[in-house]
Amino acid sequence: MKTTHKFIAPLLAVALTTGLAACGGSSGDDDDDTASTPATPSTPVVSAPTQEELVTKAVDNIQNVVVIYAENRSFDNLYADFPGIDSPLASATYEKQVDRDGTVLTSLPQVWAGLTVPAAQFDTTVPTVTATQTTGMVNAPFSINETYPGVDINAVNADMWHNFYQNQMQINGGKNNMFTAWADNGGGLVMGHFTGNSTKLPLWKVAQKYTMADHFFMGAFGGSFLNHQYLIASAAPVDPITSANLGKVAVLDDGPQGYHLSVKTASAGVSALTTSAASIFKLSGALTPDGYAVNTMQPPYQPSAVAPAADSASGTTPQPLLADQANTSVLPPQSGPNIGDYLTNKNVEWAWYSGGWAFQTARATNPAGYIGSDYTGTGLQADGKTAFVNFQFHHQPFNYFKRFDPTTAAGIADRADHLKDGGVNGEQFIADIRAGKLPPVSFYKPVGNLNEHSGYADVVRGDQHIADIIAELEKSPQWGHMLVVVTYDENGGIWDHVAPPKGDRFGPGSRIPAIVVGPTVRKAYVDHTMYDTTSILRFISRRWDLPELPGLTVRREGLKANGTDQGDLSNTLDTAATAS
Repeated sequence: MKTTHKFIAPLLAVALTTGLAACGGSSGDDDDDTASTPATPSTPVVSAPTQEELVTKAVDNIQNVVVIYAENRSFDNLYADFPGIDSPLASATYEKQVDRDGTVLTSLPQVWAGLTVPAAQFDTTVPTVTATQTTGMVNAPFSINETYPGVDINAVNADMWHNFYQNQMQINGGKNNMFTAWADNGGGLVMGHFTGNSTKLPLWKVAQKYTMADHFFMGAFGGSFLNHQYLIASAAPVDPITSANLGKVAVLDDGPQGYHLSVKTASAGVSALTTSAASIFKLSGALTPDGYAVNTMQPPYQPSAVAPAADSASGTTPQPLLADQANTSVLPPQSGPNIGDYLTNKNVEWAWYSGGWAFQTARATNPAGYIGSDYTGTGLQADGKTAFVNFQFHHQPFNYFKRFDPTTAAGIADRADHLKDGGVNGEQFIADIRAGKLPPVSFYKPVGNLNEHSGYADVVRGDQHIADIIAELEKSPQWGHMLVVVTYDENGGIWDHVAPPKGDRFGPGSRIPAIVVGPTVRKAYVDHTMYDTTSILRFISRRWDLPELPGLTVRREGLKANGTDQGDLSNTLDTAATAS
């Protein structure tokens, strides 16, 4: 071990003392010819570094953090039987699903929309499973591929609700027993998972090689929109309530900061076996009664699903770079702090790489007029080979912030510096990986057809894409000091038997997979530390000595008040790999 500066002074002192003892006379008379006994040099005591010092060194060794953010899978959905996890589904205890009145359901509800989506398949051999074929499923979690042969990780399954209030109602105070009661047209599919993944899931092999975190939860209750905001800001966006947007405010039974949606009088007492919850609520809105945006809203800047405002007289679009600001589905530009702000203030480079960003920006700002996107395109295009780009606007969290206003010089510069095109198939991101050009902090968001989202994507294509990205990272010239986090934005409405710990008003939500990769990450390890999406921000903040985002403080204090300590991913590091 190299001697650190803090040991230099003691060593000098020892050297001086030893030297004086060697040169000095005896303690007796001058004429005493008895030879003096040379002093024995003392050996400095060098204390071993503490565990905290070793962890700090391991954290400081990281020079590149890469976050890969996939879509909509619970932990149980893909990794229920991963070796080494502390609660395998096969031996776990959990409550049966109950109806809306609290009585145990005699069976799971139908998958009202049909279990598979014929038009969305990339693999045309996937069989069609209709709603009728899902009648009478046993009230228990079930293996999709064992129950419906041919429907496996290569299949595009029906989408399921993944909304802020519904997620909390499904969790039901930690019982996790009302997922089917408050499901929409996905019905009983919320209880489905895939088995046999150890031989066919590309990321399974990556997880076995590195670290799997089996107590990692989504940062916020609900869906992609809010969880992308929690990935970068650990906070819900604000949208003050006005007379114009009242129609988007959720109606609740338990007050403005509650979580239980009010049910229509006519729907009260209607069983989940009779009808889905798709239309039973008085108003399941995007906004809380006190002005937070918690379900999908559109970016105020292009690319956005809302076209620019048109001048009625001339038919032109005076602000082609903006979404129509009068549309109540458009979120006002946000000015709260996010991790990008703090990194920039510390002169740490960073980038958000988005799959299809350049493709979609060109369509949204086409001089001939707003074209739109392939958002509704699923499966393969007419050639039978090419997937729709399927760009998701609400998966671009920085595009909601005023700092990236494309109508200002500063905003244009910040967009060029930080909002990067990942390429339709990740090719631009891969090019930067190969060239060793990744900034210290990189986020990569795969395009829709490669993100694993139910309803328009399968698991295996996205999983293989991410595994391929990791293989590229392992060969990168920057690999030696890299930490890669692969996780999912949220559970996609899919049940998981492990209840999230109680935190603050906004989360954490249901358990999701998270795999941590890198040359100094623990190998073949399962980490049982409690993490959520905001733990990624904690690691970045710790590594670059950033201030704590206000939302991180709220989360940390909320969890601690309820007896839970949140990790910052440092436990996934192998301190022995950086000890010398």
